[in-house]
Amino acid sequence: MASNSVLFVCLGNICRSPIAEAVFRKMAADAGVVDKWVIDSGATSDWNTGSLPDTRGLACLRKHGIETSHRARQVTKDDFMSFDYILCMDESNLSDLKRKANAVKNRKAKIELLGSYDPQKQLIINDPYYGSDQDFEKVYEQCLRCCKAFLEMNS
Repeated sequence: MASNSVLFVCLGNICRSPIAEAVFRKMAADAGVVDKWVIDSGATSDWNTGSLPDTRGLACLRKHGIETSHRARQVTKDDFMSFDYILCMDESNLSDLKRKANAVKNRKAKIELLGSYDPQKQLIINDPYYGSDQDFEKVYEQCLRCCKAFLEMNS
């Protein structure tokens, strides 16, 4: 049975957070602990609900041998009660999540920037949506470092 849970969050849940979710899921699987985790991702907005991740993000993941079939969803009140960690990508996500969490009485989720786990201290994972393939690659590299550190701290 799962003993830990993590929800990765960005603005639309089609670029950064599904990459982080897929990276973390593969890492946990490779470490033999994926069954000890509930792993998901979500959005602070409802703009892309039901959509697959950005094709550039999918291509980036595929290049690194990772597949995902995630569909975008918005963060719900239940998420604040059911997840141990909600890890987001930037200050805007963080303030949105903290504001939403304040409306939830029985919340248990610890809300943090995923970048707070980066050994290279890059706190913010910038949205690559209006960027290039290189920007998606940078998001992947940041997620890789942060997820590795986060998993090690919670194993």
